[in-house]
Amino acid sequence: MTLTHFDAEGRAHMVDVSDKAVTSRIAVAEAHVKMSPETLEMVQQGSAKKGDVLGVARLAGIMAAKRTPDLIPLCHPLPITKVAVELEADADLPGIRIAATVKTTGQTGVEMEALTAASVAGLTVYDMLKAVDKAMEIGGLRVLLKDGGKSGRYEAL
Repeated sequence: MTLTHFDAEGRAHMVDVSDKAVTSRIAVAEAHVKMSPETLEMVQQGSAKKGDVLGVARLAGIMAAKRTPDLIPLCHPLPITKVAVELEADADLPGIRIAATVKTTGQTGVEMEALTAASVAGLTVYDMLKAVDKAMEIGGLRVLLKDGGKSGRYEAL
Protein backbone atom coordinates (compact mmCIF):
# COMPACT_ATOMS: atom_id res chain seq x y z
CA MET A 1 0.00 0.00 0.00
CA THR A 2 1.31 3.44 -0.95
CA LEU A 3 0.50 6.83 0.49
CA THR A 4 -1.47 8.67 -2.16
CA HIS A 5 -0.72 12.19 -0.94
CA PHE A 6 2.92 11.96 -2.06
CA ASP A 7 4.23 12.01 -5.62
CA ALA A 8 7.10 9.86 -6.96
CA GLU A 9 9.64 12.32 -5.49
CA GLY A 10 8.01 12.26 -2.05
CA ARG A 11 6.44 15.72 -2.33
CA ALA A 12 2.97 16.30 -0.93
CA HIS A 13 0.24 16.85 -3.53
CA MET A 14 -3.51 16.70 -3.87
CA VAL A 15 -4.68 13.32 -5.15
CA ASP A 16 -6.26 13.37 -8.61
CA VAL A 17 -9.72 11.81 -8.20
CA SER A 18 -10.99 12.69 -11.68
CA ASP A 19 -10.91 9.06 -12.86
CA LYS A 20 -12.73 7.73 -9.79
CA ALA A 21 -16.39 6.78 -10.04
CA VAL A 22 -19.00 9.02 -8.48
CA THR A 23 -20.62 6.96 -5.73
CA SER A 24 -22.68 7.51 -2.60
CA ARG A 25 -20.34 7.80 0.37
CA ILE A 26 -20.83 7.96 4.12
CA ALA A 27 -18.57 8.26 7.13
CA VAL A 28 -19.34 8.21 10.83
CA ALA A 29 -16.82 9.39 13.42
CA GLU A 30 -17.00 9.52 17.20
CA ALA A 31 -15.36 11.34 20.08
CA HIS A 32 -16.15 12.06 23.71
CA VAL A 33 -15.63 14.74 26.32
CA LYS A 34 -15.04 13.49 29.86
CA MET A 35 -16.03 15.88 32.64
CA SER A 36 -16.95 15.92 36.28
CA PRO A 37 -20.40 14.61 37.19
CA GLU A 38 -21.28 18.13 38.38
CA THR A 39 -20.40 19.62 35.00
CA LEU A 40 -22.42 16.95 33.20
CA GLU A 41 -25.39 17.73 35.44
CA MET A 42 -25.06 21.41 34.50
CA VAL A 43 -25.23 20.45 30.80
CA GLN A 44 -28.25 18.24 31.36
CA GLN A 45 -30.06 20.95 33.33
CA GLY A 46 -29.25 23.60 30.71
CA SER A 47 -27.68 25.87 33.31
CA ALA A 48 -24.29 26.58 31.69
CA LYS A 49 -23.59 30.32 31.63
CA LYS A 50 -22.78 30.30 27.90
CA GLY A 51 -26.13 28.70 27.04
CA ASP A 52 -27.19 25.54 25.22
CA VAL A 53 -23.93 23.57 25.22
CA LEU A 54 -25.15 20.65 23.11
CA GLY A 55 -27.02 22.82 20.60
CA VAL A 56 -24.05 25.10 20.02
CA ALA A 57 -21.65 22.13 19.77
CA ARG A 58 -23.94 20.43 17.24
CA LEU A 59 -23.98 23.55 15.08
CA ALA A 60 -20.19 23.96 15.40
CA GLY A 61 -19.67 20.37 14.26
CA ILE A 62 -21.91 20.83 11.23
CA MET A 63 -20.14 24.04 10.28
CA ALA A 64 -16.73 22.41 10.74
CA ALA A 65 -17.57 19.51 8.40
CA LYS A 66 -18.38 22.04 5.67
CA ARG A 67 -15.04 23.84 6.26
CA THR A 68 -12.79 20.75 6.33
CA PRO A 69 -10.88 21.57 3.11
CA ASP A 70 -10.03 24.97 4.62
CA LEU A 71 -8.54 23.28 7.69
CA ILE A 72 -6.89 20.08 6.43
CA PRO A 73 -4.30 20.50 3.67
CA LEU A 74 -4.93 18.43 0.53
CA CYS A 75 -8.60 17.66 1.34
CA HIS A 76 -10.91 18.02 -1.63
CA PRO A 77 -13.85 20.40 -1.33
CA LEU A 78 -16.89 18.12 -1.53
CA PRO A 79 -20.59 18.61 -2.21
CA ILE A 80 -21.73 17.43 1.22
CA THR A 81 -25.32 16.22 1.14
CA LYS A 82 -25.80 15.57 4.87
CA VAL A 83 -24.11 16.35 8.17
CA ALA A 84 -25.61 15.13 11.44
CA VAL A 85 -23.91 15.61 14.80
CA GLU A 86 -25.41 13.81 17.77
CA LEU A 87 -24.35 14.63 21.32
CA GLU A 88 -25.49 12.42 24.17
CA ALA A 89 -24.95 12.69 27.90
CA ASP A 90 -23.36 9.56 29.40
CA ALA A 91 -23.29 9.37 33.20
CA ASP A 92 -20.96 6.34 33.06
CA LEU A 93 -18.25 8.34 31.23
CA PRO A 94 -19.14 10.85 32.78
CA GLY A 95 -19.47 13.27 29.91
CA ILE A 96 -20.74 13.73 26.40
CA ARG A 97 -20.51 11.20 23.57
CA ILE A 98 -20.36 12.65 20.07
CA ALA A 99 -21.21 10.95 16.77
CA ALA A 100 -20.86 12.78 13.45
CA THR A 101 -22.30 11.41 10.20
CA VAL A 102 -21.41 12.92 6.84
CA LYS A 103 -22.72 11.92 3.40
CA THR A 104 -21.87 12.89 -0.15
CA THR A 105 -22.17 11.66 -3.68
CA GLY A 106 -18.75 12.13 -5.14
CA GLN A 107 -15.35 10.80 -6.11
CA THR A 108 -13.73 10.69 -2.67
CA GLY A 109 -14.77 9.86 0.87
CA VAL A 110 -15.93 12.01 3.76
CA GLU A 111 -13.94 10.52 6.66
CA MET A 112 -12.04 13.76 7.25
CA GLU A 113 -15.29 15.74 7.33
CA ALA A 114 -16.79 13.37 9.92
CA LEU A 115 -13.62 13.46 12.04
CA THR A 116 -13.50 17.25 11.83
CA ALA A 117 -17.16 17.55 12.84
CA ALA A 118 -16.70 15.28 15.87
CA SER A 119 -13.51 17.00 17.02
CA VAL A 120 -14.85 20.56 16.68
CA ALA A 121 -18.05 19.57 18.48
CA GLY A 122 -15.86 18.28 21.33
CA LEU A 123 -13.77 21.43 21.35
CA THR A 124 -16.94 23.50 21.51
CA VAL A 125 -18.23 21.53 24.50
CA TYR A 126 -14.89 22.22 26.19
CA ASP A 127 -14.99 25.92 25.32
CA MET A 128 -18.50 26.37 26.68
CA LEU A 129 -17.70 24.64 29.98
CA LYS A 130 -14.04 25.44 30.64
CA ALA A 131 -14.89 28.14 33.18
CA VAL A 132 -16.29 25.48 35.52
CA ASP A 133 -14.22 22.39 34.59
CA LYS A 134 -10.73 22.94 33.19
CA ALA A 135 -9.88 19.24 33.71
CA MET A 136 -12.21 18.04 30.94
CA GLU A 137 -10.64 15.58 28.52
CA ILE A 138 -11.44 15.21 24.82
CA GLY A 139 -10.69 11.75 23.46
CA GLY A 140 -11.71 8.70 21.52
CA LEU A 141 -11.68 10.39 18.11
CA ARG A 142 -11.97 7.71 15.43
CA VAL A 143 -13.81 6.59 12.31
CA LEU A 144 -16.58 4.13 13.13
CA LEU A 145 -17.87 3.62 9.60
CA LYS A 146 -16.78 4.43 6.07
CA ASP A 147 -18.67 3.16 3.05
CA GLY A 148 -18.68 3.83 -0.68
CA GLY A 149 -16.01 4.00 -3.30
CA LYS A 150 -13.40 1.53 -4.50
CA SER A 151 -12.10 0.55 -1.06
CA GLY A 152 -15.57 -0.52 0.07
CA ARG A 153 -16.92 -0.68 3.59
CA TYR A 154 -14.99 -0.27 6.83
CA GLU A 155 -16.55 -0.69 10.26
CA ALA A 156 -14.61 -0.30 13.50
CA LEU A 157 -14.71 -3.22 15.86
